[in-house]
Amino acid sequence: MGTVAVGGSKSGSRRRAVFLDRDGVLNRVTVRGGKPYPPRSLEEVKLLPGVKEGLRQLRAAGFLLIGATNQPDVVRGEARREVVDAINARLVAELGLNEMRTCWHDDADHCECRKPKPGLLLDAARAHRIALPESYMVGDRWRDIEAGQAAGCKTVWLRAPYAERGPQRPADFIADGFESAARWILNDSMLSARAPGTP
Repeated sequence: MGTVAVGGSKSGSRRRAVFLDRDGVLNRVTVRGGKPYPPRSLEEVKLLPGVKEGLRQLRAAGFLLIGATNQPDVVRGEARREVVDAINARLVAELGLNEMRTCWHDDADHCECRKPKPGLLLDAARAHRIALPESYMVGDRWRDIEAGQAAGCKTVWLRAPYAERGPQRPADFIADGFESAARWILNDSMLSARAPGTP
C-alpha cells in the first residue's frame, strides 16, 4: 500500500472522514467497452464537475478527505508507478486532500488493501483516529461501496455507465454527480448529529 499525505491528524477525539475513490469520482475516466480506464499521464487528468466545491464544503464541515484507490495497472505492466504517484500527488495538492492511499496489488495477490476489502480505510482510521460509523465512502464501482460497507462506513454510489455489477447491498445513497453526493453527506451528517437529542 502507498500513501501520499499532507499534514497530520490532531490527537484527541475521533474524527469523521469522507473516503474517496479516485478515478471516476475525483477525475474523469475513459470508458471503452463498458470498462473505465484511468488517466495515463498528468496531462490526461481532468477533474469532474462539482468536485472542488463539494470537497471545500466537506472540509469546512470538519471532514478529513482521504483518497482510497486501487491501481493494479502498475503490477499488470500497463502503467508506471512514478506516473500514478505524480497523479496522486497532484490531486492531493490541488484538491486539499489529507492523503491518497493506494493499493498496488491485483486480485491474485490476495492482499487486505485491494477494494472491496477494507484495508485502505481501516489503516487510515487507525492512523487518523477516524470514527468509521460517522464516516462515508464515495465510489463509482461496486468495489468501493463494498469496501465502505465492510469498514462500517455509510456509502454513496456515483452512478456510472459501466458494464459491471452493482454492490451486493445497496449503497446508502445513489448520486448522479459529486455535488449531490456532498450535499447528501452534509445533510445526513447533520441529521445523525441531532438524532441522539431529538425528541
